[in-house]
Amino acid sequence: MSTTELPASHAELMDGVYRWQRHIYDLTRKYYLLGRDRLIDGLDVPQGGTVLELGCGTGRNIALAARRYPDARFFGLDISAEMLETANAAIAREGLSGKVKLARGDATDFDAKALFGVEHFDRVFVSYSLSMIPGWEKTVTAALAALAPGGSLHVVDFGQQEGLPRWFRALLRGWLRKFHVSPRASLRDVLESESQRTGATFHFRTLYRDYAWLGVIKIAI
Repeated sequence: MSTTELPASHAELMDGVYRWQRHIYDLTRKYYLLGRDRLIDGLDVPQGGTVLELGCGTGRNIALAARRYPDARFFGLDISAEMLETANAAIAREGLSGKVKLARGDATDFDAKALFGVEHFDRVFVSYSLSMIPGWEKTVTAALAALAPGGSLHVVDFGQQEGLPRWFRALLRGWLRKFHVSPRASLRDVLESESQRTGATFHFRTLYRDYAWLGVIKIAI
């Protein structure tokens, strides 16, 4: 999907949400986007491997992963031009422009070959983005289709907070709605179903008393 074909309503919504928020996003989100660093540590990128982040936002995660795996090449996709402006500046500031390439696109329907010149990736990861993407199930399908043999998809996002006080859950959900974020109750089921469909292995764990969910789908070689 080309930039001109992006779903205007969602792209405009995200640009509106993050036009100003992007400047303080990393400072504020570190307190409640939990499990991101654990996901990055678990990528276990092979030497010389390729990694795609869907919904790369400010570039915080992809920059951290690029430093963590210096021999790999990284690619990031986001629907928000505002976020990509911040991400490109962050990548340049970190001196990572030579190994990180960013593009604007829809995570539910993208052509990696057209955007990046790379058709398949050793790792694809999605960090706290599925809870913001309409038709997010298509992102899971598209991510798996973009994997190379033996590759893996890594997802971290909000859980259902079943192990936390009810008042905390209500407060969190109210706060998240202000930013058009909706935790996906069926996330585990969708990941497991997609792993079965593709003949892949599936690993899932809850973090911080069900505050966050972390899932990994590894496809066969």
